[in-house]
Order: sequence, then structure tokens, then C-alpha cells
Amino acid sequence: MGRAPFAAPPAAPPSPVAVTPPGAVRPVPGPGSGMGPGLGRGPMRDSMERRTLVVGRGISLQGTVQDAERLVVEGTVEASMIHASELSISPGGVFKGEVEVEDAEVAGTIDGTLTARGSLNVRASGRVLGTARCRRLQVEDGGQITGRIEMLNEPQRAEAGQRTTAESAA
Repeated sequence: MGRAPFAAPPAAPPSPVAVTPPGAVRPVPGPGSGMGPGLGRGPMRDSMERRTLVVGRGISLQGTVQDAERLVVEGTVEASMIHASELSISPGGVFKGEVEVEDAEVAGTIDGTLTARGSLNVRASGRVLGTARCRRLQVEDGGQITGRIEMLNEPQRAEAGQRTTAESAA
């Protein structure tokens, strides 16, 4: 009448877990990836290969940023000069200082000097304080610009340069 003790089925081996070591670079969804906010242009592969710096919520950064193709500000950045291809300031993000980019999207606040050689898009929650220079400007209903706006017009500058050269040759 003795029963054999209940035997548990053999345990399955533990499944491997992916671990990203500290300091490892992880791709950040960029424009055109369909995975996050952005300026929506290039294919997913291009955006994943871009050198992107994300300053997250609750993070403050002071100093200089070099060699970043895309800067995403969700926290606070204070910088004397930044060069990048794209700047994206998320709602709640704050940028103070001077920045020169190809295209900029402002849904947070920028206080200083912004030069966008291409387009500047100020979202409904965006605020631009100071000086903004751009070739194309779009401001959504509710977006604010306080300060000075300068529209860049490259073809006129090229013509002025040709006139000066022609006058000096005469």
C-alpha cells in the first residue's frame, strides 16, 4: 500500500536573458523609423545608424556636444555652441544657449540663439525665446516665439556675393 513519492517533472533549462552592459550604445528610434517622434524623413536604417544623443527627462547637461548628428532634449541642456544635423526638444525639455542645426523641432523651450539652415517647426507646446534664424518656419497654433526671427535666404546671399565679385573685377 505504499505509494511511490510524487516526482516533479524535470525543470526546463533557464532561457537566456539579453543584457546590455553599461556604456553600450543602443540605437535610438529616429525620424522616419515609425518608432518615435521626429522630423520624419529618412528610412529606418538611416535613422538607426545616426549618432544620436538623448538627454532624458530629469537629466541636466552642461557643456559642449560634438559629432552628434541628432540631439534629442527631454531634460535640460545648457551649452555655449552645439552643431548637429537635427535638434528635437520634447515637451518639458529645455535648451539654453546657442545651437546650429539643419532642422529643428521645438515642442519644449529653447532660450538663446537657434540657427536652422533648413526648417524650424515650433509645435503647439513649443516656446522659442531669443533669436531664431531659419530658411523655413512653421508654427503650430499655440506655439510661441518671443524675440527675433531672421529668415535665411541662401540664393539672395549668393547673388550678393556674385555682385560684389563682379564689382571688384571691374
